[in-house]
Amino acid sequence: MEFGKVANLDAVDFTLPPDHPFNQRIWDMVEPAAHPEVLIGGPIWANKSYVGKIYPTNAKDKDFLHHYTRQFNTIELNLTHYQIPTENMIRRWKTEAADGFVYCPKFPQAISHDRALVATESLTEEFINAVLGLEEFLGTSFLQLPPTFGPDRLPILENYLKNLPDDLEVAVEFRHENWFRKPEIWQKTLDRLFALRRDLVITDVAGRRDVLHMSLSSPKLVLRFIANDGHPTDYQRADAWVQRLKTWFDKGLQTAYLFIHGGAENDTTPELIRYWIRQLNAVCGLNLREPALRPEVVQGSLF
Repeated sequence: MEFGKVANLDAVDFTLPPDHPFNQRIWDMVEPAAHPEVLIGGPIWANKSYVGKIYPTNAKDKDFLHHYTRQFNTIELNLTHYQIPTENMIRRWKTEAADGFVYCPKFPQAISHDRALVATESLTEEFINAVLGLEEFLGTSFLQLPPTFGPDRLPILENYLKNLPDDLEVAVEFRHENWFRKPEIWQKTLDRLFALRRDLVITDVAGRRDVLHMSLSSPKLVLRFIANDGHPTDYQRADAWVQRLKTWFDKGLQTAYLFIHGGAENDTTPELIRYWIRQLNAVCGLNLREPALRPEVVQGSLF
């Protein structure tokens, strides 16, 4: 089953938990930003349903990335989870990207899942050298730990993060239930990430409310918001997040990466991102550019 997927959404309590107390340590360090940086996008550009919606009606597959980067300003780059990008891929991604766009690559599963961060020096060096080649088009990278990677391996994680270059922004996503079961374990984890100057991923998904830990280890949010194909709760949850973001911006949140997953095929992702942007602009006083959605033509409506 897909991570966090549930059959009955009506049984899920989607209420956002309160902030973790550790966040106050972050707010005590910073002042509110006059213009916080917000990067928002989806997890995919190769979606044929976007043709005629956010891509031109005559767009070809090879054009999709070009058009995507002109509608959104970031992407959760899952492709790198399955392969380390080649020089040609990096060159193309840079060529296609609009000014101000950043890619957020996921660490390869060969590193995070297959080898669980052990004996991965050469693979890690290859991956880092590749993504650093994105230069100004590189945003944060995120290390998704597998569900089998529990707190007993915190020393392995700590050692791995210590050996990453300082100029590589990294956020860690935790999935094993035991990270969250005992407050003292999660507190220790937050202390370690804070000391290492590494960030956290917060995941909001229906079937695993424990990974919605509402903790920050820096004044940067990396959020993976997993919606359910346009279900009414998708928009109610977005409203709650916008209100929480307003509070966090007021306290000093500097940067927010918002990765919006519309659902199984991500067909509804553009509409949901537009909604997020409209609410962020209205509630938080931001000036984010909306994606331009073309109106759907109804059969026979022209006659």
